[in-house]
Amino acid sequence: MNKEFFVQNVKELCLKQGIKPTNACKESGVGGSFLSDISRGQTPSVAKVQLLAEYLGVTTSVLLGEEKPTPVSERELAPEFVQIFEQLSVEEQISIVKQMKGLLAKD
Repeated sequence: MNKEFFVQNVKELCLKQGIKPTNACKESGVGGSFLSDISRGQTPSVAKVQLLAEYLGVTTSVLLGEEKPTPVSERELAPEFVQIFEQLSVEEQISIVKQMKGLLAKD
């Protein structure tokens, strides 16, 4: 296992998802010092790699760099987006729609 690559890959996957790597590690259950420990030479357990991969929504093969992540299609995101969107207040929904329109305007 290329530990440097693993740590960098985790950081890049977190960046793409807007998650701080330390938070991803804590929230996934692998521990806040997980990446630091690996950088210092510790070999992660298979169970921890699986936990982090699941949290990030990728396979362990992607996390280890054995394969490229499959892009998430818009259709896969739509149901989750709608479910979350419906839980927001009307004011929050309006704010989100404005932000989305702003993002489209940038293109």
